[in-house]
Amino acid sequence: MKRILVFQHVPYEPLGTLNPQLKAAGFRIRYVNFSREPDARPDMSSYNGLVVLGGPMSVNQTDRYPHLDTEIELIQEALELRLPILGICLGAQLLARALGAKVKRSSRPEIGWHDISVDPKAADDPLLGNFGPSEKIFQWHSDTFELPRGAVQLASSDVCAHQAFRYGDNAYGFQFHLEVDGDLIGRWLKVPANRRDLESMGSLVDPEQVMSETREQIASNHQLAEATFAEFIKLFSHHGRRRLLRSR
Repeated sequence: MKRILVFQHVPYEPLGTLNPQLKAAGFRIRYVNFSREPDARPDMSSYNGLVVLGGPMSVNQTDRYPHLDTEIELIQEALELRLPILGICLGAQLLARALGAKVKRSSRPEIGWHDISVDPKAADDPLLGNFGPSEKIFQWHSDTFELPRGAVQLASSDVCAHQAFRYGDNAYGFQFHLEVDGDLIGRWLKVPANRRDLESMGSLVDPEQVMSETREQIASNHQLAEATFAEFIKLFSHHGRRRLLRSR
């Protein structure tokens, strides 16, 4: 059985729709929730792949969240092991930083359903090959990142120049949240910290409008997510390594 490690930062940001796909493909999933286990340091050689989820903190807040430095080191170890890696939102920013790129505040937050433009090079990409030239994808972020040296740009938006990238043939960063479903978005809008952030933005984000657009977009988003994550799962057959796995 293949084992996948998941870095989680807050309990309300799980794998979402990626979870049942991984389980159906026979993966054993281990979460490390750094909000509960800030000193955790799992052995990357015991796993076949890594998913790094989102969170409300900034990559640059390492003084407040020292585990972010640990995560960056662990991502670098996963890169050296050539494990399949998927970074989502904060996870994409951590992957970018692990590859030497800068992470900074975006010109304005992207929260809700926003259009992304898919780079023509993505037509031949295993994961983004299912995307059209433009897709409306759910976002929730205030930071952005520079494209890591050697990475391939895959998608952008008006606010965020780097929405998706690939490094090598096994590591992907998605600034957007393809893993969401309607219930998860509804929960995010009710999280007290998120509600305070939305209130501070005034009329920039309307939660009712977000839910209205969610009802319109979620079915097509789920189809796109299912196809994209299926291709991510295929990476494991290309990068399998014959080795004895240690107990955690």
